[in-house]
Amino acid sequence: MNPKKTKVSKFSELVNGEIPVLVDVFADWCSPCKQISPILKDVKSTLNDSIKIIKIDIDKNQQIADKFQIKGVPTLLLFKDGGVIWKHSGLINKDELIKIIKEKT
Repeated sequence: MNPKKTKVSKFSELVNGEIPVLVDVFADWCSPCKQISPILKDVKSTLNDSIKIIKIDIDKNQQIADKFQIKGVPTLLLFKDGGVIWKHSGLINKDELIKIIKEKT
């Protein structure tokens, strides 16, 4: 089996559901990526089970980055029913992110 295809297939399974999924595409070497982690924890604690949040390391998942045309990190992708409904590169504050998630979903 092709391991690249397996990663993309597994990713597709993760984001293809009724519950919206926020994907944080990050890199270990990225300072803003480290800054966004506590913001995402706050968002999850505020929205609880109404959203799933997953993290994808761009250095280990280049095929996913290519598929969604991600050029920089951090990039946030919001999925609903398997499709991207919102994309943002760079930092964003908790209140703005929660507002966008509520508006889009």
